[in-house]
Amino acid sequence: MTRWPLSPWQPRSVLNAVNLSTPLGLLVGVAGRVRFRRGPRGLVLGTGYRLPVPVASAFTVGDVVLTKHGPELFEERPRLLAHEERHAWQYAASLGLPFLVLYLLAAGWSWLRGGDPVVHNPFERLAGLADGGYPALSARERRRRAAAGRPRSA
Repeated sequence: MTRWPLSPWQPRSVLNAVNLSTPLGLLVGVAGRVRFRRGPRGLVLGTGYRLPVPVASAFTVGDVVLTKHGPELFEERPRLLAHEERHAWQYAASLGLPFLVLYLLAAGWSWLRGGDPVVHNPFERLAGLADGGYPALSARERRRRAAAGRPRSA
């Protein structure tokens, strides 16, 4: 029996299950040999991820948040978990698997614009750069500013 009203995250979890992004996240977690546990607000946390890609402290597929680190990562960095939860909402808003294509396009745009896949990526910006542990300036801008601070050699 469903209790009413629903929690705000429950529609997201249902959408991400139906649009197949959460099942895909579980498959990615199994492939990465993670240990699963229930997380807050309908998230599934997978720790001990062993595949070499993607290179990130944590990443989300549907309602599944995966990390190569142990469960203490989310306890020590609650803002990171909030960042990853925003990505779960982005999966729901993008109708699931199309999010992966949209994210890759946005990462490519960010790379062209700033030399890294994150800073100019609208999905990362909307999820909160600082919460995800990302710098506010692109790699290109950081190099430019570092070069401007160095004396020119003759």
